[in-house]
Parts: sequence; C-alpha cells; structure tokens
Amino acid sequence: MNKIFALTKKELHGYFSSPMAYIILISMLSVFNIFFYTIINQNREASLREVFQAIEFMLVFFIPLLTMKAFSEEKMNGTMEFLLTAPITHGMIVLGKYLSLLIFYSIIIALTFSYYLIIAYFGDPDPLSMLSGYVGVWLEGAFFIAIGLLVSSWTRNQIIAAMVTYIGLFILYFSNDFNQAVSGISEEFFLQMSTRTHLENFSVAVITPNDIVYFLSGILLCLVLTRFSIDNRLWQ
Repeated sequence: MNKIFALTKKELHGYFSSPMAYIILISMLSVFNIFFYTIINQNREASLREVFQAIEFMLVFFIPLLTMKAFSEEKMNGTMEFLLTAPITHGMIVLGKYLSLLIFYSIIIALTFSYYLIIAYFGDPDPLSMLSGYVGVWLEGAFFIAIGLLVSSWTRNQIIAAMVTYIGLFILYFSNDFNQAVSGISEEFFLQMSTRTHLENFSVAVITPNDIVYFLSGILLCLVLTRFSIDNRLWQ
C-alpha cells in the first residue's frame, strides 16, 4: 500500500510540475463557472441540477486531456520499461496512476463547491440533492478517467489516446439516444449503457443500487483491462 501511495504522490508531483495540469484546471473551472453563472442567472432558482448536467457533459471533452499522457508519455519517453521493471506490481502501477488522476480531478470538483455556498447564501437549496448531484458528477468523472487510462495504455501517441477516449466517452454518454432506432433488448441495452441514464437519478437525490453498480463495475472493469494491457504489452 505504501508503494501505491508513493507512486500516486510521484504522479501528482509530475502533474503539478507541468503547465498542462494548470491549463486543464483553469480551463475546466472557467467553463464550469460560465455555465454556473449563465444557468443561475436565467433560471433564478436555488438548484444546481442543470449546472451538474452541463458539467457532466463537459467531462466528455476534458477527461481525455487529463488522461491522455498517463501511459502514452511513459512509452514515448522510453520510461515504460523502467517502470515495469521497478519493484512494484503492475496492479500497483495502474492503481497509482489512477488514484493520482482521481485526486487531481477531485480537487477540481471540490473547488466548485463554492457554487453550493453561493446558492445557499441567496436561497434555500436542498442539501441532499446537492450532495447527490456532486456524487454523480464525481462518479462519472472517476469512470471516465478509468476509460481514459485504459486507452492510454494502448498507444504511444497522446493525441491518439485523447481522440479515442473522446470518441468512446461520446458514444457512452449519448448511447441512450440510439435506442430510438432499435427496440426490445437492444433498446434497453443502449439505455442502460448510457451514463446519462444513471446520472438522472443523482440530480434528484434518488440513488439506486443499479446506478452505483454501473459506475463501480465500469471502473473496476477498465482497471482490470488496463492491467491486462500492461501485462501483455499490448502497446508494443
């Protein structure tokens, strides 16, 4: 466990030593702030429901930028083999990189908590729905990061990693729109595959076991597949 924490700390130090991390952080917060001001100014209600929906959508574009260099940069710089021969297991490597990305993302989401404080000062929002909405946003981001980490383990090119991740997240986010062209089992499959389907309940403080299992199982599957990719050198 100490080795995982050490790798996580090392990865976080690497992120915050890079100007790209600050560009992503400032860009994400700036876009989120614009949506917050615009939506609240138009609706004039003590709710962040539409703000959460906007943030959830924008993660489709921002997460690939955050994850694209996770493994791709290691391979491009020739440090991947050194990392794989270090006295840590491949599973620890995957967890260390994932946790560092998750912590970085969590910091960004935590900084948006000021939205709740602003609304609470001027209105009387429902704390439970606010908390539930934040949980939904965090889980979606955690799932998307796991997908981006998996894709980054497939290629040496960061741009390719970002584009493939973006395409995957876009399809996953909008898959519930595909059910209009199908019926029966296929319709239910596309409906349940979409993150939007499972995020709707979080915005109204109705969290079901099905929604939790969807995100956690997706994260676990991606991390397992990432380790398989590393173990079998699929990127070579």
